[in-house]
Amino acid sequence: MPTVALYKQDGSKNGEVSLSKEIFGIKPNESVVFDAVLMQRASLRQGTHAVKNRSAVSGGGKKPWRQKGTGRARQGSIRSPQWVGGGTVFGPTPRSYSYKLPRKVRRLAIKSVLSQKVADQDLMVVDKLTFEAPKTKDFAKVLASLDVQSKVLVVLEDGNDLAALSARNLANVTVINAKNVNVLDVLNNDKLVMTQEALSQVEEVLA
Repeated sequence: MPTVALYKQDGSKNGEVSLSKEIFGIKPNESVVFDAVLMQRASLRQGTHAVKNRSAVSGGGKKPWRQKGTGRARQGSIRSPQWVGGGTVFGPTPRSYSYKLPRKVRRLAIKSVLSQKVADQDLMVVDKLTFEAPKTKDFAKVLASLDVQSKVLVVLEDGNDLAALSARNLANVTVINAKNVNVLDVLNNDKLVMTQEALSQVEEVLA
Protein backbone atom coordinates (compact mmCIF):
# COMPACT_ATOMS: atom_id res chain seq x y z
CA MET A 1 0.00 0.00 0.00
CA PRO A 2 1.62 3.31 -1.07
CA THR A 3 2.08 6.06 1.50
CA VAL A 4 2.91 9.76 1.27
CA ALA A 5 3.83 12.35 3.83
CA LEU A 6 1.02 14.30 5.46
CA TYR A 7 1.69 18.01 5.80
CA LYS A 8 0.17 20.75 7.90
CA GLN A 9 -0.87 24.06 6.42
CA ASP A 10 2.34 25.67 7.71
CA GLY A 11 4.49 23.19 5.79
CA SER A 12 5.50 20.97 8.72
CA LYS A 13 5.06 17.21 8.50
CA ASN A 14 2.23 15.57 10.40
CA GLY A 15 2.92 11.89 9.84
CA GLU A 16 1.97 9.77 6.84
CA VAL A 17 -1.22 8.87 5.04
CA SER A 18 -1.93 5.56 3.34
CA LEU A 19 -3.24 5.57 -0.20
CA SER A 20 -5.50 3.07 -1.91
CA LYS A 21 -3.38 0.66 -3.93
CA GLU A 22 -6.17 0.21 -6.50
CA ILE A 23 -6.20 3.96 -7.24
CA PHE A 24 -2.72 5.31 -6.49
CA GLY A 25 -0.60 2.18 -6.93
CA ILE A 26 -1.44 0.71 -10.33
CA LYS A 27 0.79 0.48 -13.38
CA PRO A 28 -0.13 3.47 -15.58
CA ASN A 29 -1.79 2.61 -18.88
CA GLU A 30 -0.44 5.18 -21.35
CA SER A 31 -2.75 4.14 -24.18
CA VAL A 32 -5.86 4.70 -22.07
CA VAL A 33 -4.53 8.04 -20.81
CA PHE A 34 -3.93 9.13 -24.42
CA ASP A 35 -7.51 8.23 -25.35
CA ALA A 36 -8.86 10.11 -22.33
CA VAL A 37 -6.88 13.25 -23.20
CA LEU A 38 -8.16 13.15 -26.78
CA MET A 39 -11.72 12.83 -25.48
CA GLN A 40 -11.39 15.76 -23.09
CA ARG A 41 -9.71 18.03 -25.62
CA ALA A 42 -12.34 17.17 -28.22
CA SER A 43 -15.09 18.00 -25.74
CA LEU A 44 -13.51 21.42 -25.12
CA ARG A 45 -13.83 22.41 -28.78
CA GLN A 46 -16.56 24.96 -29.35
CA GLY A 47 -17.51 23.72 -32.80
CA THR A 48 -18.97 27.11 -33.77
CA HIS A 49 -17.32 27.19 -37.21
CA ALA A 50 -19.75 27.94 -40.04
CA VAL A 51 -19.92 29.10 -43.64
CA LYS A 52 -22.78 30.49 -45.71
CA ASN A 53 -24.28 28.22 -48.33
CA ARG A 54 -26.22 29.56 -51.32
CA SER A 55 -29.40 29.89 -49.26
CA ALA A 56 -27.69 32.03 -46.62
CA VAL A 57 -25.82 34.45 -48.91
CA SER A 58 -27.71 37.67 -49.56
CA GLY A 59 -28.90 38.56 -53.05
CA GLY A 60 -29.30 36.39 -56.09
CA GLY A 61 -33.05 36.24 -56.18
CA LYS A 62 -33.32 37.08 -59.86
CA LYS A 63 -32.12 34.91 -62.68
CA PRO A 64 -29.03 36.76 -64.08
CA TRP A 65 -30.05 36.32 -67.76
CA ARG A 66 -32.58 34.39 -69.75
CA GLN A 67 -32.25 30.66 -70.07
CA LYS A 68 -31.63 30.43 -73.82
CA GLY A 69 -30.39 32.53 -76.66
CA THR A 70 -27.48 34.43 -75.10
CA GLY A 71 -24.74 31.99 -76.06
CA ARG A 72 -23.64 31.76 -72.44
CA ALA A 73 -24.10 28.95 -70.00
CA ARG A 74 -27.41 28.85 -68.22
CA GLN A 75 -27.41 30.41 -64.74
CA GLY A 76 -30.12 30.44 -62.12
CA SER A 77 -28.57 32.71 -59.46
CA ILE A 78 -25.52 34.90 -58.98
CA ARG A 79 -25.14 33.31 -55.54
CA SER A 80 -24.46 29.81 -56.90
CA PRO A 81 -21.14 28.34 -55.70
CA GLN A 82 -19.34 28.94 -59.00
CA TRP A 83 -19.90 32.71 -58.75
CA VAL A 84 -17.60 35.09 -56.90
CA GLY A 85 -19.47 35.97 -53.74
CA GLY A 86 -21.60 32.85 -54.04
CA GLY A 87 -22.32 30.29 -51.38
CA THR A 88 -19.82 27.70 -50.13
CA VAL A 89 -20.39 24.02 -50.86
CA PHE A 90 -19.74 21.40 -48.17
CA GLY A 91 -18.15 23.92 -45.79
CA PRO A 92 -17.93 23.44 -42.03
CA THR A 93 -21.14 23.77 -40.06
CA PRO A 94 -21.68 24.07 -36.28
CA ARG A 95 -21.30 20.69 -34.61
CA SER A 96 -20.32 19.07 -31.34
CA TYR A 97 -16.99 17.23 -31.20
CA SER A 98 -17.65 15.65 -27.80
CA TYR A 99 -17.87 11.90 -27.32
CA LYS A 100 -17.70 9.51 -24.41
CA LEU A 101 -15.33 6.70 -23.56
CA PRO A 102 -16.60 3.73 -21.55
CA ARG A 103 -16.77 4.42 -17.82
CA LYS A 104 -14.18 1.76 -16.96
CA VAL A 105 -11.76 3.28 -19.46
CA ARG A 106 -12.21 6.77 -18.03
CA ARG A 107 -11.63 5.52 -14.50
CA LEU A 108 -8.56 3.55 -15.51
CA ALA A 109 -7.15 6.70 -17.10
CA ILE A 110 -7.59 8.86 -13.99
CA LYS A 111 -6.17 6.09 -11.80
CA SER A 112 -3.18 5.86 -14.13
CA VAL A 113 -2.31 9.57 -13.91
CA LEU A 114 -2.81 9.62 -10.13
CA SER A 115 -0.54 6.60 -9.76
CA GLN A 116 2.07 8.30 -11.92
CA LYS A 117 1.98 11.39 -9.67
CA VAL A 118 2.65 9.18 -6.66
CA ALA A 119 5.47 7.37 -8.47
CA ASP A 120 7.05 10.72 -9.41
CA GLN A 121 6.62 12.02 -5.84
CA ASP A 122 4.51 14.90 -7.11
CA LEU A 123 1.52 14.27 -4.82
CA MET A 124 1.28 16.25 -1.58
CA VAL A 125 -1.44 15.71 1.01
CA VAL A 126 -2.32 18.48 3.48
CA ASP A 127 -4.39 17.67 6.56
CA LYS A 128 -6.63 20.69 5.93
CA LEU A 129 -6.70 24.13 4.33
CA THR A 130 -8.62 26.62 6.45
CA PHE A 131 -8.88 30.38 5.99
CA GLU A 132 -10.75 33.03 7.95
CA ALA A 133 -11.43 35.02 4.79
CA PRO A 134 -10.72 34.62 1.07
CA LYS A 135 -7.22 36.10 0.72
CA THR A 136 -4.93 35.27 -2.17
CA LYS A 137 -1.87 36.32 -0.15
CA ASP A 138 -2.66 33.73 2.54
CA PHE A 139 -2.91 30.90 0.02
CA ALA A 140 0.35 32.00 -1.60
CA LYS A 141 2.00 31.70 1.83
CA VAL A 142 0.69 28.14 2.15
CA LEU A 143 2.21 27.17 -1.20
CA ALA A 144 5.49 28.80 -0.20
CA SER A 145 5.47 26.83 3.07
CA LEU A 146 4.92 23.62 1.13
CA ASP A 147 7.75 24.61 -1.25
CA VAL A 148 5.47 24.43 -4.29
CA GLN A 149 6.85 26.71 -7.01
CA SER A 150 5.67 25.08 -10.24
CA LYS A 151 2.25 24.63 -11.80
CA VAL A 152 0.01 23.06 -9.18
CA LEU A 153 -3.42 21.47 -9.14
CA VAL A 154 -5.20 21.98 -5.81
CA VAL A 155 -7.96 19.49 -5.04
CA LEU A 156 -10.37 20.59 -2.31
CA GLU A 157 -13.22 18.88 -0.52
CA ASP A 158 -16.86 19.91 -0.85
CA GLY A 159 -17.74 23.16 0.90
CA ASN A 160 -14.23 24.61 1.24
CA ASP A 161 -15.21 27.81 -0.56
CA LEU A 162 -12.79 30.11 1.28
CA ALA A 163 -9.77 28.11 0.14
CA ALA A 164 -11.11 27.97 -3.42
CA LEU A 165 -11.66 31.73 -3.52
CA SER A 166 -8.22 32.36 -2.03
CA ALA A 167 -6.43 30.28 -4.70
CA ARG A 168 -8.33 31.04 -7.88
CA ASN A 169 -6.45 34.26 -8.74
CA LEU A 170 -2.97 32.80 -8.32
CA ALA A 171 -0.93 32.28 -11.46
CA ASN A 172 -0.10 28.64 -12.27
CA VAL A 173 -2.67 27.39 -9.74
CA THR A 174 -5.75 25.39 -10.76
CA VAL A 175 -8.42 24.65 -8.17
CA ILE A 176 -11.00 21.90 -8.58
CA ASN A 177 -13.40 19.92 -6.43
CA ALA A 178 -12.52 16.37 -5.43
CA LYS A 179 -15.41 15.00 -7.48
CA ASN A 180 -14.12 16.79 -10.60
CA VAL A 181 -10.62 15.32 -10.72
CA ASN A 182 -9.81 14.65 -14.37
CA VAL A 183 -6.94 13.42 -16.51
CA LEU A 184 -6.23 16.67 -18.36
CA ASP A 185 -5.90 18.84 -15.24
CA VAL A 186 -3.66 16.30 -13.50
CA LEU A 187 -1.36 16.06 -16.54
CA ASN A 188 -1.26 19.81 -17.16
CA ASN A 189 0.14 20.54 -13.69
CA ASP A 190 3.49 19.53 -12.25
CA LYS A 191 2.32 19.14 -8.65
CA LEU A 192 -0.87 17.77 -7.14
CA VAL A 193 -1.90 19.11 -3.72
CA MET A 194 -4.89 17.51 -2.01
CA THR A 195 -6.49 17.94 1.38
CA GLN A 196 -6.92 14.79 3.43
CA GLU A 197 -10.69 15.01 3.18
CA ALA A 198 -10.51 15.54 -0.59
CA LEU A 199 -8.29 12.46 -0.82
CA SER A 200 -10.98 10.44 0.95
CA GLN A 201 -13.62 11.75 -1.45
CA VAL A 202 -11.49 10.87 -4.48
CA GLU A 203 -10.95 7.33 -3.17
CA GLU A 204 -14.67 7.02 -2.47
CA VAL A 205 -15.60 8.08 -6.01
CA LEU A 206 -13.02 5.90 -7.75
CA ALA A 207 -13.29 2.87 -5.45
